[in-house]
Amino acid sequence: MDPEISLFFQSPVPEGIPETQVSVQLSPEYDRQQLPSDNFEIETTWAARREQNPWLFDAPKFRLHSIMLEGTILSFQLGLTCYKDFVGTNLAERAGHLQEQGFKDFGNSQAYLAEPLGVGAMVHTTDDQFVFLRRSLCVGEAPGKIDVPGGHPEPLVRPLQHEDFPRKSVVQELFSSVLREIEDELCGLLSVLSRPLLLGIARNQTSAGRCSAEFYVRCSLTSEQIRIYYVVGGAEAHESTGILFVSRKVRAGNDELWHELSPSAKGAITLYEVVMGEHE
Repeated sequence: MDPEISLFFQSPVPEGIPETQVSVQLSPEYDRQQLPSDNFEIETTWAARREQNPWLFDAPKFRLHSIMLEGTILSFQLGLTCYKDFVGTNLAERAGHLQEQGFKDFGNSQAYLAEPLGVGAMVHTTDDQFVFLRRSLCVGEAPGKIDVPGGHPEPLVRPLQHEDFPRKSVVQELFSSVLREIEDELCGLLSVLSRPLLLGIARNQTSAGRCSAEFYVRCSLTSEQIRIYYVVGGAEAHESTGILFVSRKVRAGNDELWHELSPSAKGAITLYEVVMGEHE
């Protein structure tokens, strides 16, 4: 497997996991652990990254602590975090040290990391293509790389308190957020998208093992129809500079574009291959 990724979880069923078979436990015990120097280190790192890239902005995120499969129900154990903490932990030069300290103190290399849960989608067109985007140079991660549509599910309640989030609404956000990201990046496609099916969760080893939930979504348009929508431009059009389509028959091991893919795209493709590739 590519050293930039690893698989944290894959769907045990070839069709993927629907929203009805996912639950959430949200608790402060799933928040990251903190060291005395954290605030200073995070603020310093954030200020430096913001100076390099003024496009960056802080926002609340869900933190993936762990998952548990009980029968047919997959449960996410989530805490709360933010993008600034992600930049100051997972993306910081000290990330490796934090992992070593987390393992030493808690037996968990991710304990001191923000670990915001990302989402991504293998969007499948009616002419048997998958949708990929060339990331712009102004994004915080993998600038210039080829990626799947995606982003982060986000807490929608302020001030943020764990008890303010009904479990069902968090599950809905996990699945709805990936559709929202597709619509924002491709422009106006929500009505032609199927409900997402969870393929699994991949770790991005270039950001200290941060996890992204990868989904499979069918679109009732052809690749050329989607291209027209993309040219119009969505709410997050600035995050990409081009769109391309790849046949599902092009396997990762033979894909000449593989070296240009972001880790999240590699994770999404790998999970699709493992979970659905033999059944499509």
